[in-house]
Formats: sequence, C-alpha cells, structure tokens
Amino acid sequence: MDFAPVWDQLSHSIAELPKSGLLMAAIAAMVVGILGSVLMRWIPSVGRLLRAGSTLGLMAVLAMVVLQLSRMDPRFELAVPELGMPEQTVAGNETRVQLARDGHFWLRGEINGTPARFLVDTGATLTAVSAETAAAAGLEGRSSGLPVRMQTANGPVAAQLTNIGELRFGNVTARGLDAIIAPGLGPTNVIGMNLLSRLASWRVEGDTMILVPHNPQTPLEAGG
Repeated sequence: MDFAPVWDQLSHSIAELPKSGLLMAAIAAMVVGILGSVLMRWIPSVGRLLRAGSTLGLMAVLAMVVLQLSRMDPRFELAVPELGMPEQTVAGNETRVQLARDGHFWLRGEINGTPARFLVDTGATLTAVSAETAAAAGLEGRSSGLPVRMQTANGPVAAQLTNIGELRFGNVTARGLDAIIAPGLGPTNVIGMNLLSRLASWRVEGDTMILVPHNPQTPLEAGG
C-alpha cells in the first residue's frame, strides 16, 4: 500500500492549520482553560475566571463555525448572516443561457463592476473565482473562518473564502455572496449552488438554462 499520497495530504492539512483564525482562537481558548485549571489550586477566583472565559471563547468559535457552514450549505433557504458579513440576497428577472459548443453553460457577467466569464456548475457547492479575477475585482481572502480545500487536476489546494459585494449577469444581481478564491481554476470562474439555490427557480429545457430570480433588474448581457 502506498502511503505517500496520505502523507502528502496530511502534510498539506497541517501546513494550512495556522491560517485558520477560528482554529487559532479555539486553541487559545483551550490554553486559557488549562491555565485556569492549574491556577484553581492556588488562586481559585482567577482560575474560575479563566475557565469561564475559555468556555465562552469555545462557544463563540462553535457559533462562528455553525454560521459559516450555514452560509456555505445551499439547503438553507436563507443564509444566516455571519457576524460582520452581509446577508446573501439574489434579485432579478428571467435569464436564458444557451448551451455552448463545449457542452457547458457559460455566462458573461460582472464582479463588483469588473467583467468576468462564468461556468454554471450545478455540482459546485460554492461560487468560485480565479485568483486573476479576484485581483481585478478587488476581492480579498478572509483570514478567519474554516479553511476550504479543493481538489484540482494538480492535487489538493487551499482556497481562501471571500465575499462578493455584487455579482451581476443577465437580469440577475447577487449581493453579499460568499465565494472562494481558487488558485487551481486558472482563468475559470464558477457559479455554484449557493447562488442558484437562492433564485426563485432554475431549470434546463433542451439546450437552454432558465434562471428565474425574484425581482426585475436592469438587464446585463448574459450570453457566453
């Protein structure tokens, strides 16, 4: 049995651990709790205070994890607003997209006013943007939160979570949309289920994808 891939995956995961703000906060809270338990023998009041602080800190980390997962899970009809992050909303009128010659549905849109081309992928949980598009649109990764790992043709890579102020295509406008900055995508950007699931409906009829959001918006070219 070849253990090399397992070791490579483990090494990659360990290398990414310090980049998770939530993980570091959890470790700090646990250290405070241990210190509090030690001080209970000599300074009970301080020990109890530290242990209480540790418990509250771990509860806060757990709450942040639940909030972040709720934003990433398309089964939630409305995403729970994460602390410091806007609620995700989608508005617009019906947009029709023709199947491209390569067998995929492509959209021309804008991220924060920056033109971008998107592949509609119903198998993708999160919307993803390339590093090049993120830089052009002024998107920055969030240091806090759960690390996101992607499997690419060149192996697993760490992806940064970000938030798109405004994403537009056709008659659709999405605001406060969670996304990942994916270094392994090359120039490709992907519309995922965290956007599609918040439309009024979406379906494929023959070689046409029909996206039906909730309220009409100023049309933007949607062709691929």
